[in-house]
Amino acid sequence: MADFHGVFPYLVSPVDTSGQIRAEVLGRLCDDLIRSGVHGLTPLGSTGEFAYLDNAQRAAVVRTTIDAARGRVPVIAGVASTSTADAVAQAKAHQKLGADGILAILEAYFPLPDEQVEGYFRAIADAVDIPVVIYTNPQFQRSDLTLDVIERLATHPRIGYIKDASTNTGRLLSIMNRCGDAIGVFSASAHIPAAVMLIGGLGWMAGPACIIPRQSVELYNLCKAARWGEAMALQRRLWRINEAFARFNLAACIKAGLAIQGYEVGDPILPQAALTAEQRKLVEAALRDVG
Repeated sequence: MADFHGVFPYLVSPVDTSGQIRAEVLGRLCDDLIRSGVHGLTPLGSTGEFAYLDNAQRAAVVRTTIDAARGRVPVIAGVASTSTADAVAQAKAHQKLGADGILAILEAYFPLPDEQVEGYFRAIADAVDIPVVIYTNPQFQRSDLTLDVIERLATHPRIGYIKDASTNTGRLLSIMNRCGDAIGVFSASAHIPAAVMLIGGLGWMAGPACIIPRQSVELYNLCKAARWGEAMALQRRLWRINEAFARFNLAACIKAGLAIQGYEVGDPILPQAALTAEQRKLVEAALRDVG
């Protein structure tokens, strides 16, 4: 099992008005994030608007990210579908492109019982030879991973990590207590990353790390060094970014932040809307406050 840890920004998917992926912009962003010290990259996470892209666009985002990374950091590529067969096909395609891991996301129209949720994730992990990170976000998912399912999935030889966006930190501790070393836990921006690190988290996978990568890495390093006073002082400063992120459409917020920083990532994909001028000012002020 690969050793995934630290800060993994959820990358945006820059798309031009014709629907083409802006590979040059995404490549520059990836290179700058790596230079800022992030520990990995995650294309096609929630901030990557995976639900709004077609297969060709998804492949272009993953290929561009892998090419830009050049092996310097691992790339964990998102897979999401309502269909198990389609999710398996995506996972195989991402591995063939050179992804170092898969972030497995379940989309569901009809509610699914536990055994069908478990079967979806097992099918993805069975189909590839690279580590799988399972993803849970009860706010957006019609069928979520229960603690019982997570505990069973943790026994799979390629499922070694979970990214939890539940906002429930107690649930993270329950996962750790049940699964022990069998599964590593990554925080989301919905949690307080320093608090998750304190109880045994490995790091965080989150969109805000795209716009505050240097500060995110500094926070991770302080936590790893058990310098908790300094870590919490920095965490309090950075929390304003999380607050803005929670108020607005997630892709719109991060794309606006990146545009303010000089990256021509474009607007969110329709029917999502870009931030208004007033909303953008709030993101700009938050970025200014954190330096």
